[in-house]
Amino acid sequence: MRRSGPAGSAGDRHWRGSARLATGCALVFCAMSVLVDWDAGSLTPLRALLWVALSAVVCAVLLPPRVTAGPGWLRVHAPWRRQVIHTDTLTAVRRYDGVSSHLVLRDVHGHTLKLDPRVLTANPLLWHELDTGVRRSLERGTLRHGAEIMKRLGQDIDDETTEAVLRASGLS
Repeated sequence: MRRSGPAGSAGDRHWRGSARLATGCALVFCAMSVLVDWDAGSLTPLRALLWVALSAVVCAVLLPPRVTAGPGWLRVHAPWRRQVIHTDTLTAVRRYDGVSSHLVLRDVHGHTLKLDPRVLTANPLLWHELDTGVRRSLERGTLRHGAEIMKRLGQDIDDETTEAVLRASGLS
């Protein structure tokens, strides 16, 4: 299995599939747009270039952020920004629920990072790296807000993992 980060890093194992889906949707959008424009008889090189540019924008919007983690760090790389925090020096963790549930992590250096908790649920190695960093932050006394949030998130991840194991074994 290939890794696309520094040695010892963990990444989102579902990212490539999601990236392929985003690219496929953008290509279908481009093909359909060009075909409809061609069928209408109004396709020009400039309009074709416009459809290709709009398809690139669609791909950038649909492309999920790439999440990687290693000992003491967590990185979220989106098409137009990159966020990195030190997980072993976290100061605050906040969870916002609603239509788009997300975690906001802040470290002592002032860096903030937004992360979808479903990525952690789907990737045990990422969760392990973050949990290890949170434990170090608690030991060092830097994590002042959000320890309970991380504990509940860990319980939720454990519950979902247990349910998945039971479903896979046919016991549920």
